Amino acid sequence: MPSSAPALRLRRVVAALVVVLLAATTLALARRAGRTRADFVFTAGGEVKSLDPHAATGVPEGRVIRALFEGLVVRDPLTLAPAPGCAESWSISPDVKRYTFTLRETARWSNGDPLRAEDFVWSWTRLLAPQTGAEYAAQLWCIEGARDFAEGRAGAEGLGLRALDERTLEVRLSEPQPHLLDVLCFYAFVPLHRASYESVQQRYPSTWATQWTRPEHLVSNGPFALRERRINERLRLERSPHYWDADGVALRTVDMLSIESWSSALNLYLTGEVDWVDGAIPPNLVPRLLAREDFRATPYLGIYFYRINTTRPPLNDPRVRRALSRAVQRAEITAKVLKAGQGPAFSFTPWGSIGDYKAPSLSQATPAGADFEFQAAKYSTPRRRAREFPSIEIHFNTSETHRAIAEVVAHHWKQTLGVKARLRNQEWKAFLDAQARLEYDVSRSSWIADYPDPGNFLEIWTSDSPNNRTGWKNARYDELIARARAERAPASRWPLYAQAEQILLDESPCIPIYSYVSQNLVDPGLGGFDDNALNEPSLAKLYWRDSLELDAARKQGAKGKKRVPSHGPPSGLRSPRAAAQLLDASGGAHGANVGGQR
Repeated sequence: MPSSAPALRLRRVVAALVVVLLAATTLALARRAGRTRADFVFTAGGEVKSLDPHAATGVPEGRVIRALFEGLVVRDPLTLAPAPGCAESWSISPDVKRYTFTLRETARWSNGDPLRAEDFVWSWTRLLAPQTGAEYAAQLWCIEGARDFAEGRAGAEGLGLRALDERTLEVRLSEPQPHLLDVLCFYAFVPLHRASYESVQQRYPSTWATQWTRPEHLVSNGPFALRERRINERLRLERSPHYWDADGVALRTVDMLSIESWSSALNLYLTGEVDWVDGAIPPNLVPRLLAREDFRATPYLGIYFYRINTTRPPLNDPRVRRALSRAVQRAEITAKVLKAGQGPAFSFTPWGSIGDYKAPSLSQATPAGADFEFQAAKYSTPRRRAREFPSIEIHFNTSETHRAIAEVVAHHWKQTLGVKARLRNQEWKAFLDAQARLEYDVSRSSWIADYPDPGNFLEIWTSDSPNNRTGWKNARYDELIARARAERAPASRWPLYAQAEQILLDESPCIPIYSYVSQNLVDPGLGGFDDNALNEPSLAKLYWRDSLELDAARKQGAKGKKRVPSHGPPSGLRSPRAAAQLLDASGGAHGANVGGQR
């Protein structure tokens, strides 16, 4: 009968999904049969591009590097405040222009060599060297002589870096830097083992750049050491016996899987092969996940935005850019497209504040406000005939979510301003190359905090920032950011940042769209996984809870405190049937990347 055809098709689709799931499970079990499962397994969001701390720029790379290496200071996973890392203490001069760090006597490299202050001098000199081309070198331009050295105008002898003895590092700055400790928590500023690095250079003169980060060559100083790397499959980390706090690291082995597809990651999670999945969850699956105990969505210091190429007419007119920004109905995007609690963004500082800093807000962010700016620029709108506005292009990297957002934004522009927008997607590398060359009209971007400070978001828009990528320059903005950087007290810095951010909103070289939430699927038995605004749990702090601890945590959660998942998976949590139901709800396989991207 005709009425049974849809039901038949549905049964076939479900059957096909179950077959796919069982095949994936069989493959996972076959792989596992050939090796011992790690104590903890998580997904990387694709192949890690580099394990060189000076070349890496992404969130997945950062997670591995923070496990392999340790800087002078690290972030407390609960408060995000700087805490002692391989430096046991430090002192700061009254003018905040000299920091002196004392290394732990027990700090060691993974081969047993003692960690020395000179290791930081050499490593940071490499980071700043022009030939290294490190994206984060500018973060250390505050060091005496650093910018001149980085831009090829002076030698390394002028750098304000000195090893006073084997365990004492002195860092002299050209201007006060009250938040230097926050900056140094970032993974780009860890030390490198010079002897092993230079040995690989000598042995492999043509391929050393990729050879030195291989498991057989990489010497690190963090809680874990690299033991195995299978390209496009996984990284295996093992607890380092030489780490100064090795007795405090519970996990013996950690695997990071190179999986891009959300559906593949979900398959492995639901069948118990993966313990943590973080990523771009298909929006139509979010409502189903929100009700689950193992799904954790919390405010995240990240902003999703569109860059505008200000070198291309008519986008070189700030009135046009303001009109495009004001026409975007952000609440509709967060409520109807994303659905996981993301916040509409009316400032470039995510969630409108970081700590005590309160960001200014985009004014007149309504269709009427957009119409006013477009009329001021003498362009036609659906309610007024004037000059026709040329068609523009929305550029984004391949992802169903990015496409869905672009379609909604294009609709808003058409409805409010009569602007026609076509869509263009590219794979990640080609997308980044096109954006860097300003080969776009409007281009999708995001910025995830390197450290929790408004300056980390606002400094990328200075004229000389390699992260600007819009062609926009404003001398007054640059001046305010420079003054804010030099202020020690937040009460003095915040007004300067607020003035600068108001200029950014008025000039609109970018269109903030929404503030992120982290979206994690975490095994209920995992302890030490602290939700924080940077979505940076410390792998060295993770452990598997026993039933008594979980029972106590559940009772505590029942009294209104932080919810802790119950012991063991919720009903149907890890089963082929549950996986098939979730995949069916999400529309099957998706190519969206798992993990954060800039």
